Amino acid sequence: MDYGLIGGRLGHSYSKEIHEKLADYTYELCPLSENEFAPFMEKHDFKAINVTIPYKQRVIPYLLKMDKKAEKIGAVNCIVNRNGELYGYNTDYDGFAYMLDKHNVEVARKKILVIGNGGAAQAVKACLNDRKCREIVIVRRGKDDEAVTYDEVYAEHTDVDIIVNTSPVGMYPDVDESPIDLKPFKKCTDVIDLIYNPAETLLTAQAKKRGMLGVTGLEMLIAQAKVAVEIFLDTDISDDVIETIYQNMKRLIN
Repeated sequence: MDYGLIGGRLGHSYSKEIHEKLADYTYELCPLSENEFAPFMEKHDFKAINVTIPYKQRVIPYLLKMDKKAEKIGAVNCIVNRNGELYGYNTDYDGFAYMLDKHNVEVARKKILVIGNGGAAQAVKACLNDRKCREIVIVRRGKDDEAVTYDEVYAEHTDVDIIVNTSPVGMYPDVDESPIDLKPFKKCTDVIDLIYNPAETLLTAQAKKRGMLGVTGLEMLIAQAKVAVEIFLDTDISDDVIETIYQNMKRLIN
């Protein structure tokens, strides 16, 4: 494999279609089990790869160096093999920033609920902090010193302005799940779900019914892929291509 994506479940992924629209190379999906992950990274027989759940933090020990953004975030979704040495980057940050700008979501001085605390959440939190949000509340199902419980969210944090789902809850094939009930969040104006398959999640559908902005993650996926290709091939690509691919992909998904 020269270029591709590693992760756990990849049956939902559109990365192959997107990368092959952005660049003239073959892009492969490479699902890895827990037992397959370490041997794959030790061999590192690839030119460049993207990384998704659950390996964005677990790839770090295999890297010679990370760029400043990935270092700050503590998660990597993009790796380049240069003469046998691995270099890590994070383009999730760029993809999320693009999505905020595209939909005019103003986060400065806002209280924001982030669902999940994995690799994607680290990029989201870094972007929100750089844009001077007032407060970030983390909630997740598992135990985490940084996160509050769902009971605490419903009891103490229903005053959030924006909700961002970075968890896989609601992702294909489990499309009948939603990570949170929006009814108590009377102040919330914007709901961003990083899930891109399905094109509309239960979470974003509920947001729209309640008069909130509801956006899923296809634009973020394409935007971060564009930046990844620029890193892979050491080139520059116009942002205009993001919208073109997005409109084509939307027709395929719908």
